[in-house]
Amino acid sequence: MSDAALAQTDVYDVEGVRADFPILHQEVNGHPLVYLDNGATSQKPRAVIDAIGSYYLHDNSNVHRGVHTLAARATESFEQARTRAQTFLNAESSKEIIFVRGTTEAINLVARGCAAPLLNTGDEVLITEMEHHSNIVPWQMICKEQGAQLRVLPIDERGELMLEKFDELAGARTRILALTHVSNALGTINPVAELIARARDKGIVTVIDGAQAAPHMNIDVQALGCDFYAFSGHKVYGPTGIGVLYGRMPLLREMQPYEGGGEMIRKVSFEETLYAEPPHKFEAGTPNIAGAVGLAAALEYVDTLGLDRIARHEQALLEYATRSVKALDGIRLIGTARAKAGILTFIIDGVHAHDVGTIMDHEGVAIRAGHHCAMPVMKKYGVAATTRASFGLYNTLQEVDALVAGLRKVKEIMGA
Repeated sequence: MSDAALAQTDVYDVEGVRADFPILHQEVNGHPLVYLDNGATSQKPRAVIDAIGSYYLHDNSNVHRGVHTLAARATESFEQARTRAQTFLNAESSKEIIFVRGTTEAINLVARGCAAPLLNTGDEVLITEMEHHSNIVPWQMICKEQGAQLRVLPIDERGELMLEKFDELAGARTRILALTHVSNALGTINPVAELIARARDKGIVTVIDGAQAAPHMNIDVQALGCDFYAFSGHKVYGPTGIGVLYGRMPLLREMQPYEGGGEMIRKVSFEETLYAEPPHKFEAGTPNIAGAVGLAAALEYVDTLGLDRIARHEQALLEYATRSVKALDGIRLIGTARAKAGILTFIIDGVHAHDVGTIMDHEGVAIRAGHHCAMPVMKKYGVAATTRASFGLYNTLQEVDALVAGLRKVKEIMGA
């Protein structure tokens, strides 16, 4: 979809968008592909594929270490990607942008580099009941090592945080608040700005998992006031193996790296090592240069479409899908928060989620079945697994109809 066409109209041309994604134009099991697994990973526009290919065809070299032309071009592209990520998050400085493998590595970096030195025996880390395992396990590990306690802010039956319990759980010994911006299992959009402000008043460091938020909404880390914010490239139409950790510079300067090697140093001797300034202090070794180039192209693509326009399109899909699926007998929606991103999670009475996913695949519809790396959420609702349809900027109302038709087929085959 050309920039000129976008500039001329505010109408969301979903067919024009779909033309930018080569992978969508295929059949699966004799049916046109309907890709509704965007919460797990999103597909890539040709602009991203071309950017990665161009880097390898013309500019491939290591960064920051050479004076020859290819090294200079690679370094320029890599640092331009950092600036693009800064713009995407509205960070104050590109030096607050650290490239990581993804949200998981970002949270582990904060847990090791920031939280571990802060935590003493009896201190507390507060998370929520809806967290992805990537925002649970690292905190469990650090708490165990430091003698700290992990506390959990619960959710209600709608899948909304029980905010009235925040002050009870965030006490004088709470050092870290880590929570998701958007739940991957429920689609709930959390009031992160409010919780960040309340935590800041208590002197609590805030860590936001933005993996599911980045594809769906504008993010302004300065307006949010968070200390750390992380997202993964592959969920926002970029490559796998690349992500971003934003951190406020005063905290980044105090943090210790948890990986050592080349690039992250200022001076090395056998007696001592002096670390580089952020962000390079946290980027040991050769980075995923092509991934950063691809991520920059993805963020450029999303920004050109406009996240507000994307959000309106996805909200229309979600509302239509919610009405359509609710109209089917024997289906229970899991997660009915008042504020939701484009994620619809459900169970069919008497049918295992994996069976639903398998039958839907035979119909050409790609959805996710399982616990979604959110087993505490499954426990909350008393289920072993759910089925999840997650929408992206290229999905259509007709694809929602294909989802519903597939669910009818499931019920027919399984006698549900």
